[in-house]
Amino acid sequence: MISQTSKLRDLKAISPWQRLLVLTMATFTIAPFAPLIIQSLAFRWAWPNILPTVWWHEQRERSPFPLAWDYVFSPSSRVGEATLNTLGIGIAVTLLCLLICLPAARVLAQRNFRGKNQLEFLIALPLLLPEAAIGIALLMIFISLGLAGTYAGVIVVHLIPTIPYMVRMLTAVYQGHGTDAEDHARVLGANRRQIFFRVTLPMILPGVIAGCLFTFLVSTNLFLLTFFIGQGQIITLPTLLFAKISGGALDATGAGIALIASIPGIILLIFTDRFIRNYPLAE
Repeated sequence: MISQTSKLRDLKAISPWQRLLVLTMATFTIAPFAPLIIQSLAFRWAWPNILPTVWWHEQRERSPFPLAWDYVFSPSSRVGEATLNTLGIGIAVTLLCLLICLPAARVLAQRNFRGKNQLEFLIALPLLLPEAAIGIALLMIFISLGLAGTYAGVIVVHLIPTIPYMVRMLTAVYQGHGTDAEDHARVLGANRRQIFFRVTLPMILPGVIAGCLFTFLVSTNLFLLTFFIGQGQIITLPTLLFAKISGGALDATGAGIALIASIPGIILLIFTDRFIRNYPLAE
């Protein structure tokens, strides 16, 4: 109760101009979901009408459930398979990315060596290249290696655009904490394993969680790389959604799949936000 009262007081303390900016930001954040929710509950909605001409609840005798959700939860939609693939690939990519980037970020943050700036530029290079160019360039290599159309190939190719995000985030976290606490633990006799798990990891854990969140979100929303390397044999929510909207129109089933695809990210975002806010060392 006290916390809610404090938040309301903080909101009233800002100027009308700042409230307008906050409202504008919230509108741009929420607005993309509005047409998806409306479309998923529509029975008939055609251009140029701003709202559906026939809502689902007006046709309940013809369709007991909304058309979008009736199709999404049917076995023929393959949404269940695509969801499991998306989550499994996203988790695998996140864990591998963390395993690779954690020691690399520590070196970049705490060591100075010749070519460090050039190395940081090369790590960020995949973010500057078009995703389609990367996918086409790697496709022939993956075919020759037997990785095209396999889960392993999709996981490996997802590491290319996710590693730069994770490395940059973890490097900033390491730079913010320094090495004083680790040096004190080393002087007191702690070994490397004890220093990492009892000193380093608790300090950088909020940054690690945030980096994992962004890595997971990037991986679960990759379409072109999954499309090229998956060869249509690995179905994820983005590839399934593209098959529905490739005709240039978003129907009710496409809207339902888009909403399903956004649920894991929303859940993880809420969990991560609460964890970081309540973490004892977050300050």
